Amino acid sequence: MSIGRDRIALLGALTAFAAMSIDMYLPAFGAIAAALQADPASVQRTLTAFMAGLALGQALYGPLADRFGRRPALLSGCALYVVASIGCATAGTIDALLGWRFVQALGGCAGVVVARAVVRDLFDATASARVLSWLMLVMGVAPILAPLVGGALLLAAGWRAIFVALGAYGAACLVAVAWRLPETRPADAVRPDVRGAIAGYAVLLRDRATVARMLAAGGAQAGMFAYIAGSPYVFIELSGVAPQHYGALFGLNACGLIAVSQLNRRWLARHAPVAVLGAAHAVNAIAATVLLAVALAGIGGLPGLLVPLFFCVASLGAVMPNATAIAMAPHPTRAGSASALLGTLQFSMAVVATAAVAALHAHSAVPMAGVIAAAAMPAWAMHQLANRAAARRAALTAG
Repeated sequence: MSIGRDRIALLGALTAFAAMSIDMYLPAFGAIAAALQADPASVQRTLTAFMAGLALGQALYGPLADRFGRRPALLSGCALYVVASIGCATAGTIDALLGWRFVQALGGCAGVVVARAVVRDLFDATASARVLSWLMLVMGVAPILAPLVGGALLLAAGWRAIFVALGAYGAACLVAVAWRLPETRPADAVRPDVRGAIAGYAVLLRDRATVARMLAAGGAQAGMFAYIAGSPYVFIELSGVAPQHYGALFGLNACGLIAVSQLNRRWLARHAPVAVLGAAHAVNAIAATVLLAVALAGIGGLPGLLVPLFFCVASLGAVMPNATAIAMAPHPTRAGSASALLGTLQFSMAVVATAAVAALHAHSAVPMAGVIAAAAMPAWAMHQLANRAAARRAALTAG
Protein backbone atom coordinates (compact mmCIF):
# COMPACT_ATOMS: atom_id res chain seq x y z
CA MET A 1 0.00 0.00 0.00
CA SER A 2 1.34 3.43 -0.90
CA ILE A 3 0.76 6.55 1.11
CA GLY A 4 0.30 9.98 -0.41
CA ARG A 5 1.50 13.30 0.89
CA ASP A 6 -1.97 14.16 2.18
CA ARG A 7 -1.83 11.12 4.43
CA ILE A 8 1.73 11.92 5.45
CA ALA A 9 0.43 15.36 6.45
CA LEU A 10 -2.30 13.66 8.50
CA LEU A 11 0.24 11.39 10.21
CA GLY A 12 2.30 14.49 10.97
CA ALA A 13 -0.74 16.19 12.50
CA LEU A 14 -1.38 13.12 14.66
CA THR A 15 2.27 12.98 15.72
CA ALA A 16 2.03 16.68 16.61
CA PHE A 17 -0.65 16.10 19.27
CA ALA A 18 1.99 16.23 22.00
CA ALA A 19 3.71 19.34 20.62
CA MET A 20 0.43 21.20 20.09
CA SER A 21 -0.86 20.28 23.55
CA ILE A 22 2.33 21.42 25.23
CA ASP A 23 3.53 24.40 23.23
CA MET A 24 0.23 26.24 22.80
CA TYR A 25 -0.32 26.79 26.52
CA LEU A 26 3.25 27.73 27.47
CA PRO A 27 2.67 31.51 27.11
CA ALA A 28 -0.29 31.17 29.50
CA PHE A 29 1.65 29.78 32.48
CA GLY A 30 1.52 33.10 34.31
CA ALA A 31 -2.16 33.67 33.53
CA ILE A 32 -3.08 30.16 34.68
CA ALA A 33 -1.17 30.65 37.93
CA ALA A 34 -3.00 33.91 38.60
CA ALA A 35 -6.45 32.61 37.65
CA LEU A 36 -6.20 29.38 39.63
CA GLN A 37 -4.22 30.91 42.52
CA ALA A 38 -1.28 28.56 41.99
CA ASP A 39 2.48 29.04 42.19
CA PRO A 40 4.74 28.63 39.10
CA ALA A 41 5.96 25.18 40.18
CA SER A 42 2.35 23.92 40.39
CA VAL A 43 1.66 25.10 36.86
CA GLN A 44 4.83 23.38 35.67
CA ARG A 45 3.49 20.17 37.22
CA THR A 46 0.55 20.24 34.79
CA LEU A 47 3.20 19.70 32.13
CA THR A 48 4.66 16.81 34.13
CA ALA A 49 1.16 15.29 34.43
CA PHE A 50 0.79 15.48 30.67
CA MET A 51 4.13 13.69 30.21
CA ALA A 52 3.04 10.98 32.65
CA GLY A 53 -0.15 10.46 30.65
CA LEU A 54 1.85 10.19 27.44
CA ALA A 55 4.19 7.63 28.97
CA LEU A 56 1.41 5.44 30.38
CA GLY A 57 -0.94 5.78 27.44
CA GLN A 58 1.62 4.73 24.87
CA ALA A 59 2.27 1.47 26.72
CA LEU A 60 -1.47 0.75 26.35
CA TYR A 61 -2.08 1.93 22.79
CA GLY A 62 0.76 -0.06 21.21
CA PRO A 63 -0.71 -3.51 21.92
CA LEU A 64 -4.22 -2.19 21.21
CA ALA A 65 -3.09 -0.99 17.78
CA ASP A 66 -1.44 -4.37 17.11
CA ARG A 67 -4.51 -6.35 18.20
CA PHE A 68 -7.46 -4.31 16.93
CA GLY A 69 -5.85 -2.23 14.19
CA ARG A 70 -4.50 1.26 13.72
CA ARG A 71 -7.80 3.00 12.95
CA PRO A 72 -9.76 1.93 16.06
CA ALA A 73 -6.88 3.01 18.31
CA LEU A 74 -6.67 6.40 16.60
CA LEU A 75 -10.41 7.06 16.60
CA SER A 76 -10.83 6.24 20.29
CA GLY A 77 -7.75 8.27 21.25
CA CYS A 78 -8.86 11.35 19.33
CA ALA A 79 -12.33 11.20 20.89
CA LEU A 80 -10.87 10.99 24.42
CA TYR A 81 -8.57 13.92 23.62
CA VAL A 82 -11.51 16.12 22.61
CA VAL A 83 -13.40 15.36 25.84
CA ALA A 84 -10.33 16.02 28.01
CA SER A 85 -9.59 19.30 26.23
CA ILE A 86 -13.06 20.52 27.18
CA GLY A 87 -12.33 19.43 30.75
CA CYS A 88 -9.13 21.48 30.76
CA ALA A 89 -10.99 24.53 29.44
CA THR A 90 -13.53 24.34 32.27
CA ALA A 91 -11.14 23.42 35.13
CA GLY A 92 -11.74 25.51 38.26
CA THR A 93 -8.65 24.52 40.25
CA ILE A 94 -5.05 23.68 39.49
CA ASP A 95 -5.68 20.10 40.66
CA ALA A 96 -8.57 19.73 38.23
CA LEU A 97 -6.41 21.07 35.41
CA LEU A 98 -3.66 18.65 36.37
CA GLY A 99 -6.09 15.72 36.22
CA TRP A 100 -7.60 16.69 32.89
CA ARG A 101 -4.14 17.24 31.41
CA PHE A 102 -3.30 13.65 32.35
CA VAL A 103 -6.46 12.40 30.60
CA GLN A 104 -5.79 14.64 27.61
CA ALA A 105 -2.40 12.99 27.21
CA LEU A 106 -3.95 9.52 27.40
CA GLY A 107 -6.01 10.43 24.36
CA GLY A 108 -3.41 12.36 22.42
CA CYS A 109 -0.71 9.72 22.72
CA ALA A 110 -2.68 7.46 20.34
CA GLY A 111 -1.63 9.72 17.48
CA VAL A 112 2.01 9.66 18.54
CA VAL A 113 2.16 5.85 18.80
CA VAL A 114 0.03 4.81 15.87
CA ALA A 115 1.50 7.25 13.33
CA ARG A 116 4.94 5.67 13.86
CA ALA A 117 3.43 2.18 13.57
CA VAL A 118 1.74 3.11 10.29
CA VAL A 119 5.08 4.25 8.88
CA ARG A 120 6.74 1.00 9.98
CA ASP A 121 3.87 -0.98 8.40
CA LEU A 122 4.66 0.52 5.03
CA PHE A 123 8.43 1.17 4.85
CA ASP A 124 11.83 -0.37 5.64
CA ALA A 125 14.37 1.27 7.99
CA THR A 126 15.96 3.74 5.56
CA ALA A 127 12.67 4.68 3.90
CA SER A 128 11.04 4.98 7.35
CA ALA A 129 13.73 7.45 8.40
CA ARG A 130 12.98 9.56 5.32
CA VAL A 131 9.22 9.48 5.89
CA LEU A 132 9.69 10.27 9.57
CA SER A 133 11.75 13.28 8.48
CA TRP A 134 8.70 14.43 6.51
CA LEU A 135 6.63 13.97 9.64
CA MET A 136 9.17 16.07 11.53
CA LEU A 137 8.57 18.82 8.95
CA VAL A 138 4.82 18.72 9.54
CA MET A 139 4.98 18.41 13.31
CA GLY A 140 7.87 20.88 13.45
CA VAL A 141 5.51 23.63 12.42
CA ALA A 142 3.64 23.09 15.71
CA PRO A 143 6.37 24.57 17.97
CA ILE A 144 6.44 27.62 15.69
CA LEU A 145 2.73 28.25 15.37
CA ALA A 146 1.40 26.86 18.65
CA PRO A 147 3.01 29.40 21.04
CA LEU A 148 2.12 32.24 18.67
CA VAL A 149 -1.49 31.07 18.45
CA GLY A 150 -1.55 30.47 22.19
CA GLY A 151 -0.24 33.95 22.90
CA ALA A 152 -2.82 35.49 20.57
CA LEU A 153 -5.67 33.50 22.12
CA LEU A 154 -4.44 34.45 25.58
CA LEU A 155 -4.65 38.15 24.74
CA ALA A 156 -7.96 37.88 22.87
CA ALA A 157 -9.97 35.45 24.99
CA GLY A 158 -7.96 34.21 27.96
CA TRP A 159 -6.13 30.98 28.69
CA ARG A 160 -9.26 28.77 28.56
CA ALA A 161 -9.65 29.53 24.85
CA ILE A 162 -6.35 27.72 24.26
CA PHE A 163 -7.85 24.42 25.39
CA VAL A 164 -11.01 25.04 23.36
CA ALA A 165 -8.75 25.40 20.30
CA LEU A 166 -6.95 22.17 21.19
CA GLY A 167 -10.31 20.40 21.40
CA ALA A 168 -11.15 21.67 17.91
CA TYR A 169 -7.79 20.40 16.65
CA GLY A 170 -8.54 16.97 18.08
CA ALA A 171 -11.98 16.94 16.48
CA ALA A 172 -10.50 17.83 13.09
CA CYS A 173 -8.00 14.96 13.38
CA LEU A 174 -10.80 12.58 14.37
CA VAL A 175 -12.75 13.45 11.21
CA ALA A 176 -9.65 13.20 9.02
CA VAL A 177 -8.74 9.74 10.34
CA ALA A 178 -12.28 8.48 9.78
CA TRP A 179 -12.32 9.89 6.26
CA ARG A 180 -8.78 9.51 4.88
CA LEU A 181 -6.66 6.95 6.74
CA PRO A 182 -6.97 3.26 5.74
CA GLU A 183 -6.08 0.34 7.97
CA THR A 184 -2.37 -0.52 7.53
CA ARG A 185 -1.79 -3.27 10.07
CA PRO A 186 -0.52 -6.33 8.14
CA ALA A 187 -3.07 -9.12 7.92
CA ASP A 188 -0.54 -11.64 9.26
CA ALA A 189 0.67 -9.43 12.13
CA VAL A 190 0.66 -10.65 15.72
CA ARG A 191 -2.69 -10.01 17.49
CA PRO A 192 -1.60 -9.95 21.13
CA ASP A 193 -3.96 -10.33 24.06
CA VAL A 194 -2.87 -9.02 27.46
CA ARG A 195 -0.51 -11.96 27.97
CA GLY A 196 0.78 -11.62 24.42
CA ALA A 197 1.34 -7.89 24.88
CA ILE A 198 3.44 -8.51 27.98
CA ALA A 199 5.37 -11.23 26.13
CA GLY A 200 5.91 -8.85 23.22
CA TYR A 201 7.35 -6.20 25.48
CA ALA A 202 9.60 -8.85 27.03
CA VAL A 203 10.96 -9.71 23.58
CA LEU A 204 11.68 -6.05 22.88
CA LEU A 205 13.31 -5.48 26.27
CA ARG A 206 15.67 -8.42 25.72
CA ASP A 207 17.05 -6.71 22.62
CA ARG A 208 19.86 -4.68 24.17
CA ALA A 209 20.60 -2.67 21.03
CA THR A 210 16.96 -1.65 20.63
CA VAL A 211 16.56 -0.68 24.29
CA ALA A 212 19.82 1.28 24.32
CA ARG A 213 18.79 3.10 21.14
CA MET A 214 15.43 3.98 22.69
CA LEU A 215 17.04 5.20 25.92
CA ALA A 216 19.46 7.37 23.93
CA ALA A 217 16.59 8.94 21.99
CA GLY A 218 14.65 9.35 25.24
CA GLY A 219 17.55 11.18 26.86
CA ALA A 220 17.83 13.63 23.98
CA GLN A 221 14.07 14.24 24.00
CA ALA A 222 14.06 14.64 27.79
CA GLY A 223 16.42 17.56 27.33
CA MET A 224 13.95 19.07 24.89
CA PHE A 225 11.17 18.86 27.46
CA ALA A 226 13.37 20.33 30.16
CA TYR A 227 13.75 23.30 27.83
CA ILE A 228 9.98 23.41 27.27
CA ALA A 229 9.29 23.32 31.01
CA GLY A 230 11.92 25.89 31.94
CA SER A 231 11.84 28.34 29.05
CA PRO A 232 8.61 30.19 29.98
CA TYR A 233 10.15 31.19 33.31
CA VAL A 234 13.63 31.87 31.88
CA PHE A 235 12.39 33.86 28.89
CA ILE A 236 9.35 35.66 30.33
CA GLU A 237 10.03 36.05 34.05
CA LEU A 238 13.84 36.32 34.13
CA SER A 239 14.54 37.96 30.78
CA GLY A 240 11.43 40.13 30.46
CA VAL A 241 10.16 38.74 27.17
CA ALA A 242 6.46 39.57 26.67
CA PRO A 243 4.19 36.49 26.67
CA GLN A 244 2.96 37.27 23.17
CA HIS A 245 6.59 37.41 21.96
CA TYR A 246 7.61 34.18 23.66
CA GLY A 247 6.36 32.21 20.66
CA ALA A 248 8.78 33.98 18.33
CA LEU A 249 11.82 32.85 20.35
CA PHE A 250 10.37 29.38 20.77
CA GLY A 251 9.65 29.21 17.05
CA LEU A 252 13.22 30.17 16.19
CA ASN A 253 14.48 26.97 17.76
CA ALA A 254 11.71 25.01 16.06
CA CYS A 255 12.91 26.36 12.71
CA GLY A 256 16.29 24.81 13.44
CA LEU A 257 14.63 21.46 14.17
CA ILE A 258 12.66 21.63 10.91
CA ALA A 259 15.74 22.56 8.87
CA VAL A 260 17.81 19.69 10.26
CA SER A 261 14.96 17.19 9.81
CA GLN A 262 14.85 18.07 6.11
CA LEU A 263 18.63 18.04 5.72
CA ASN A 264 18.46 14.61 7.31
CA ARG A 265 16.72 13.25 4.20
CA ARG A 266 19.66 14.43 2.08
CA TRP A 267 22.23 13.09 4.51
CA LEU A 268 20.54 9.68 4.39
CA ALA A 269 21.12 9.55 0.64
CA ARG A 270 24.90 9.54 1.33
CA HIS A 271 25.28 8.10 4.83
CA ALA A 272 23.82 5.29 6.90
CA PRO A 273 21.15 6.33 9.42
CA VAL A 274 23.34 5.22 12.34
CA ALA A 275 26.19 7.51 11.24
CA VAL A 276 23.90 10.54 10.97
CA LEU A 277 22.38 9.66 14.34
CA GLY A 278 25.80 9.51 16.00
CA ALA A 279 26.76 12.95 14.72
CA ALA A 280 23.43 14.41 15.90
CA HIS A 281 23.86 12.95 19.40
CA ALA A 282 27.38 14.44 19.58
CA VAL A 283 26.15 17.92 18.58
CA ASN A 284 23.35 17.68 21.14
CA ALA A 285 25.76 16.75 23.96
CA ILE A 286 28.29 19.46 23.08
CA ALA A 287 25.62 22.17 22.82
CA ALA A 288 24.11 21.10 26.16
CA THR A 289 27.51 21.31 27.84
CA VAL A 290 28.05 24.83 26.48
CA LEU A 291 24.57 25.82 27.62
CA LEU A 292 25.25 24.69 31.19
CA ALA A 293 28.58 26.51 31.25
CA VAL A 294 26.93 29.75 30.07
CA ALA A 295 24.14 29.43 32.65
CA LEU A 296 26.57 28.74 35.50
CA ALA A 297 28.83 31.63 34.51
CA GLY A 298 25.86 33.97 34.09
CA ILE A 299 27.38 35.56 30.99
CA GLY A 300 25.82 36.62 27.72
CA GLY A 301 22.30 37.16 29.04
CA LEU A 302 19.45 35.72 27.02
CA PRO A 303 21.43 35.70 23.70
CA GLY A 304 24.12 33.63 25.39
CA LEU A 305 21.54 31.00 26.26
CA LEU A 306 19.73 31.07 22.93
CA VAL A 307 22.73 30.04 20.81
CA PRO A 308 23.47 26.67 22.46
CA LEU A 309 19.73 26.10 22.95
CA PHE A 310 19.29 26.43 19.20
CA PHE A 311 21.79 23.65 18.52
CA CYS A 312 20.32 21.45 21.27
CA VAL A 313 16.87 21.63 19.72
CA ALA A 314 17.96 21.57 16.08
CA SER A 315 19.99 18.39 16.55
CA LEU A 316 16.78 16.55 17.47
CA GLY A 317 15.69 16.93 13.85
CA ALA A 318 18.21 14.19 13.05
CA VAL A 319 18.09 12.29 16.36
CA MET A 320 14.39 11.47 16.47
CA PRO A 321 13.62 10.16 12.94
CA ASN A 322 16.81 8.10 12.72
CA ALA A 323 16.60 6.70 16.25
CA THR A 324 12.96 5.77 15.73
CA ALA A 325 13.57 4.04 12.40
CA ILE A 326 16.65 2.14 13.61
CA ALA A 327 15.03 1.03 16.87
CA MET A 328 11.85 -0.23 15.20
CA ALA A 329 13.42 -1.85 12.13
CA PRO A 330 14.23 -5.25 13.75
CA HIS A 331 10.62 -5.70 14.93
CA PRO A 332 8.24 -5.46 11.93
CA THR A 333 5.58 -7.78 13.42
CA ARG A 334 5.43 -5.77 16.65
CA ALA A 335 5.49 -2.27 15.20
CA GLY A 336 2.76 -1.01 17.52
CA SER A 337 4.42 -2.38 20.63
CA ALA A 338 7.85 -1.19 19.54
CA SER A 339 6.49 2.30 18.91
CA ALA A 340 4.73 2.20 22.28
CA LEU A 341 7.84 1.10 24.16
CA LEU A 342 9.88 3.81 22.45
CA GLY A 343 7.32 6.45 23.40
CA THR A 344 6.88 5.16 26.93
CA LEU A 345 10.62 5.27 27.61
CA GLN A 346 10.95 8.70 26.01
CA PHE A 347 8.11 10.31 27.90
CA SER A 348 8.95 8.57 31.18
CA MET A 349 12.32 10.27 30.93
CA ALA A 350 10.55 13.51 30.00
CA VAL A 351 8.47 13.20 33.19
CA VAL A 352 11.68 13.01 35.22
CA ALA A 353 13.19 15.96 33.34
CA THR A 354 10.19 18.28 33.71
CA ALA A 355 9.72 17.29 37.36
CA ALA A 356 13.39 18.03 38.00
CA VAL A 357 13.11 21.49 36.45
CA ALA A 358 10.10 22.23 38.67
CA ALA A 359 11.75 20.81 41.81
CA LEU A 360 14.99 22.71 41.24
CA HIS A 361 13.14 25.95 40.51
CA ALA A 362 15.47 28.88 41.18
CA HIS A 363 15.89 32.46 40.04
CA SER A 364 18.24 31.50 37.22
CA ALA A 365 18.53 29.40 34.06
CA VAL A 366 20.73 26.82 35.81
CA PRO A 367 17.95 24.27 36.61
CA MET A 368 16.84 24.19 32.97
CA ALA A 369 20.38 24.06 31.59
CA GLY A 370 21.52 21.51 34.15
CA VAL A 371 18.72 19.07 33.37
CA ILE A 372 19.30 19.46 29.61
CA ALA A 373 22.98 18.63 30.05
CA ALA A 374 22.23 15.78 32.45
CA ALA A 375 20.03 14.23 29.75
CA ALA A 376 22.12 14.92 26.63
CA MET A 377 25.51 13.61 27.74
CA PRO A 378 24.27 10.16 28.91
CA ALA A 379 22.20 9.97 25.70
CA TRP A 380 25.37 10.21 23.62
CA ALA A 381 27.03 7.52 25.75
CA MET A 382 23.97 5.27 25.42
CA HIS A 383 24.15 5.65 21.64
CA GLN A 384 27.69 4.26 21.72
CA LEU A 385 26.50 1.30 23.79
CA ALA A 386 23.70 0.68 21.29
CA ASN A 387 26.19 0.57 18.43
CA ARG A 388 28.31 -2.02 20.23
CA ALA A 389 25.26 -4.13 21.08
CA ALA A 390 24.08 -3.99 17.46
CA ALA A 391 27.53 -5.02 16.24
CA ARG A 392 27.50 -8.04 18.59
CA ARG A 393 24.03 -9.00 17.39
CA ALA A 394 25.13 -8.78 13.75
CA ALA A 395 28.21 -10.90 14.48
CA LEU A 396 26.12 -13.60 16.19
CA THR A 397 23.64 -13.62 13.31
CA ALA A 398 26.44 -13.92 10.73
CA GLY A 399 28.06 -16.70 12.75
